[in-house]
Amino acid sequence: MRSSAAWWLAVALLGAGAQAQQAPDAAASAASAPEAVAGRPSRDEIEAELATLRADPRFGGTQKQKTWRFKPRESEPKKPEPPGAMPGWFKWLREFAGWVTAAGRLVVWTVGAVLVAVLIVGLRYWIRERAGALPQRAPPLPSHVRDLDIRPESLPDRIGPAAAALWQRGEQRAALSLLYRGALSRLVHGHALPIRAASTEGECVALARARLPAEPAEFFARLVSAWQLAVYGARLPQTDEVLALCREFDARLQAPTAPVGAAAVVGAQAA
Repeated sequence: MRSSAAWWLAVALLGAGAQAQQAPDAAASAASAPEAVAGRPSRDEIEAELATLRADPRFGGTQKQKTWRFKPRESEPKKPEPPGAMPGWFKWLREFAGWVTAAGRLVVWTVGAVLVAVLIVGLRYWIRERAGALPQRAPPLPSHVRDLDIRPESLPDRIGPAAAALWQRGEQRAALSLLYRGALSRLVHGHALPIRAASTEGECVALARARLPAEPAEFFARLVSAWQLAVYGARLPQTDEVLALCREFDARLQAPTAPVGAAAVVGAQAA
């Protein structure tokens, strides 16, 4: 824009000078009377002014301007492989072999973990089956039931006559205690009833009715009633009733001919 303005200014000055020189009066007097055209610039002055304008960087000259232009990036040329280098397919094969090795290691560890788990489960199952096949150890038989000694060696061979003798001598409490102790001993050692040291009279009667024939079970229930009447009711049963219990004792609750085995105790508990 500045160069165009300077150019048009110079053209205007040149036009003005040409008109001044074409006038007949001005041309005649220009050579003889320089003072007549003193107010107008001469051609030399115009040329000097144009030279000054051209030399000014604001109005003339060439200006450079940078602009952004998209230029696709040229691909870098492939570097030539050095002699003796490994070919590309061989590198791919080596990487594939490494991947196969890592995957195989993972498979081996997985299979090993599965085998260990199967072995543990099978071992537990085998131990459980083996333990079930082994004979179960019978729990020890109680020697006392609620502070009453029921060991066979602590009782007389014939409990009925011994209890009747105590009753007739006036030792009614001792006679009833002997009958009850003897009955518990016969049930535990002779009939393998799972009576425990803390079993109550009612629990013993329930076991007898569940595991014994009707007559022995009913006899034991009568005996327990007489015992509870004396111990908890503070009343003695009738003499005829107690002597009947003494006479029927050995017949209803027979003494064991052999010690009760472990298998019999375990079978009775399982039943």
